[in-house]
Amino acid sequence: MERRVAERLRGTLGPLGLEAHAFKVGWYNAVLQPAFHLPYPEDTLAFVILSTPSMFDKALKPFVNKERLKIIRDPVDQCVSHHLSRVKEKFPDQRVDVMFDYEMLPSRKPKFLAQTAAHVAGAAYYYQRKDVKLDPWGKKKIFGVCIHPKYGGWFAIRGLLLFPDIQVPFLEQPAPVDCVSTEEKRIELLEQFNFHWQDGRYRDIIEVKERYSEEQKTYFATPPAERFRLLGLSQEAQ
Repeated sequence: MERRVAERLRGTLGPLGLEAHAFKVGWYNAVLQPAFHLPYPEDTLAFVILSTPSMFDKALKPFVNKERLKIIRDPVDQCVSHHLSRVKEKFPDQRVDVMFDYEMLPSRKPKFLAQTAAHVAGAAYYYQRKDVKLDPWGKKKIFGVCIHPKYGGWFAIRGLLLFPDIQVPFLEQPAPVDCVSTEEKRIELLEQFNFHWQDGRYRDIIEVKERYSEEQKTYFATPPAERFRLLGLSQEAQ
C-alpha cells in the first residue's frame, strides 16, 4: 500500500520539483518530547515534502502566472498549499491530512518539526550540536541544519502529508545519508549556518548536483514584502 501511495505522490509532485519521503509517525514521535508528538497511531503512514531547486521554475512561476490575481500572501507558501491540497484529489477514498511548515499550534509551537521529519524519513541528515564530539561553542546557542545528499542546503522542507487510515507496521526505516561525515566539516557547517547564514555558504558544504538559479537566489534574499515585485505582482496583491 505504501508503495502505491508513494508512486502516485511522486508521479504528481515530481514534475513540480517536489520530493515525497515516507515515514511512520512512530519514528518521528520516538525522538521528540511528548509536547511535539503528532497525534496519530505510531504505524500511521506519513510523507515529508521537500522542494528542490527546480520547484521555482516548474511550480512557482507557472502558479504565479496562472493565479496572479488570487495571490494574497507569500507566493511560495500559497503555491505549495495549492499543489498539496490538489494531491488530496488523487486519493478520493483516503483521508489525507496536510500540515505546512509555517503553521503554528495555539501554543505558538510549530505543528511539526520539519528537520526532524526529514531526518527520520531518510530525506536529509539533520546535523546538530550533539553530532560534534569536541564542541567549540561553550554557552552559545547552536541551531542544527539539514543537508540533502544531492542538493546540500539548496532545498526546503515544505510540509507533511498524513494518511490516518493507512497503517504500515512493516515499513523499514531508511537512514539519512551522512554526507558531512568529518568532525571538521560538521563544525564548519554549524559555524556557517549559525553565524554566517546570510551568505549561504553552508548550502555548499558538500558538492551539490543542483543549486538555486541566480533569479531564485535573488528572490529568497529579498525581504518578503518586496518579493511580489520580483514576480511581477502588484503590491496591492499583498
